[in-house]
Amino acid sequence: MRGIFSTLAIVWRIASPYFNSEDRWPGRILLAAVIVIELSIVGINVLLNSWNNTFYNALQDKDWNAFIYQLGYFCVLATIYIFLAVYQLYLNQWLQIRWRRWLTQAYLDRWLAEANHYRMQLLGDAADNPDQRIAEDVKEFIDSGTTGVGILPIGLGLLNSVVTLGSFAIILWNLSGTAPLHLFGTTWAIPGYLFWAALFYAVIGTLLTHLVGRALTALNFQQQRYEADFRFNLVRVRENSEQIALLDGEQTECNRLLARFGNIAGNWLAIMSRQKKLTFLTAGYGQVSSVFPFVVVSPAYFAGAIQLGGLMQTASAFGSVQGALSFFVTAYRSIAEWRAVIERLAGFDESIATARAAATRPPVIALAPSDAGIVSFKDLAVQLPNGALLVNANDLSIKLGERVLVSGPSGSGKSTLFRALAGIWPFGKGTITVPKNARVMILPQRPYFPIATLAAAVAYPAEPDSFDAGKVAELIEAVGLSALASRIEQEAHWNRMLSLGEQQRLGIARALLYAPDFLFLDEATASLDEPAEAALYQLLERRLARATIVSIGHRATLAAFHERRLAYSRDGDHYTVREASLAPAE
Repeated sequence: MRGIFSTLAIVWRIASPYFNSEDRWPGRILLAAVIVIELSIVGINVLLNSWNNTFYNALQDKDWNAFIYQLGYFCVLATIYIFLAVYQLYLNQWLQIRWRRWLTQAYLDRWLAEANHYRMQLLGDAADNPDQRIAEDVKEFIDSGTTGVGILPIGLGLLNSVVTLGSFAIILWNLSGTAPLHLFGTTWAIPGYLFWAALFYAVIGTLLTHLVGRALTALNFQQQRYEADFRFNLVRVRENSEQIALLDGEQTECNRLLARFGNIAGNWLAIMSRQKKLTFLTAGYGQVSSVFPFVVVSPAYFAGAIQLGGLMQTASAFGSVQGALSFFVTAYRSIAEWRAVIERLAGFDESIATARAAATRPPVIALAPSDAGIVSFKDLAVQLPNGALLVNANDLSIKLGERVLVSGPSGSGKSTLFRALAGIWPFGKGTITVPKNARVMILPQRPYFPIATLAAAVAYPAEPDSFDAGKVAELIEAVGLSALASRIEQEAHWNRMLSLGEQQRLGIARALLYAPDFLFLDEATASLDEPAEAALYQLLERRLARATIVSIGHRATLAAFHERRLAYSRDGDHYTVREASLAPAE
């Protein structure tokens, strides 16, 4: 019971904000319309139940006029039912896409806000495969559209069952008086015995279904996880196809992918086994349900206590009550799949909240604006996510217009210091001050370019039309990519098409385009030969003469383009950044 209330609390936490959002009134109106239609359909079913009595009595009495009239009445009810069913589907789908759009945006905003997605990876990301959570789980939380999984089909199904139960329970209770229980030639006066028989049958079926099918929630959770892991690794193979081909690693990758697919197949077999048992139960339950009402009511019919119409009405009402009470039997598989979706979204929520807390819960590295034109590090201790100290940087400053070279052993935390400066690495303590309104750019060793036109890729993250296309083309040519300058309107996957050296040249073009006040180069030219690297640094000196340039690099030739050096040195189990002479980098 506690698990049910916990699940309902999670559902409320995920679902309810939509109806208080900027889209709340369209959402509320659509939901109200869908609910009214659902209630109207139950009302039509109640009328059809009464129609059963009159129609079948007309058949039994061979009353032609009554028969024709009831056929016409049925046509009217059927037309209204069809109209309601069509618009229920249409409005349901309209609500579904609006709700999904809002929920997708809400998750994207929280996942991508202030480098939260990056911190989630650093912390281990308990919510694996965020792409699946946002693309698939959000969809299935609302309505999968095919399997009946989602809050809309399950919620409306439950509403239908509750209203049907309330409507037909009264009918069935009253019919118990007109169709008393006849057993072995004896009449038994049991108030509402038809209702109690339906209740007993449904309770037994629900308990058995839960005992057989309760393992499906965990199995479905694992299945989605294995499916997402398999897709993710397929994408990794595609993205790294060149390296795999150069290493002749196709067979190894094939074996790894098949091993991951083995997890899918193994878990699927477990689901198959459990669903086979559940289907035996639910199929048998459904078949017995079609005749069970007649078994209960037929003695009264054969005893002459009721007519054929009364028998059919009673059987219909009995079936409606039993069906309403058996909601969890018929929907158990969908509910099990949906609970797995809810647990995955709850885990995603928790992972987002944990990553957000890591950036705000002390101790964290503080970024403070400064009126002075310098970047300074005061009592800075950069740590790993597990709390281990990585590097200290105390009372260091970099002035506007300076050229500073940062050197040190691999793994000493040089790039991590840049990440802390960018505000995406909160782990540690101390303060980094940055001038107010200063434009700061950090170029990594592997620049990112979206799949877009070349002009849009270089201008990223600004909108494609934020910069003059002629200027973008001129800068691309200036960094030594003349052949690309005429292709700025071509759309491509540039990270895949271009060599790392060409990508680094485009990264420098991006820096020149944005003209930052502080430019931090994290081995941003390491894949170029020394003459090409020197040419790009000379270009930076000419085009960004007033900017501060801080470079991480290992080549001795970089010293010629800098006037200061900050060196990383081992200090026990961590590193410390100190001023050093501008000698060849280690």
